[in-house]
Amino acid sequence: MNDELANIVIQLYMYCTDFTINLANLTGTSYYEVNFFFFCVLYPLLLIILPLTAIVLRYRLKHLQRKTNRYN
Repeated sequence: MNDELANIVIQLYMYCTDFTINLANLTGTSYYEVNFFFFCVLYPLLLIILPLTAIVLRYRLKHLQRKTNRYN
């Protein structure tokens, strides 16, 4: 079982690395610049935006539930 899991992790790492290299080649940048964009720009933005989106959606849902309960 451990060998299968290790193989999956290795394959996933190789796929992600190949994807990053190909993206760097397509955009005319380096592997390090694409990595910087993913891990220093995109990932922190997602860490901020996704929880804020969840909070806003939770607020809207509660507001909608209160509104529909008034009419029942």
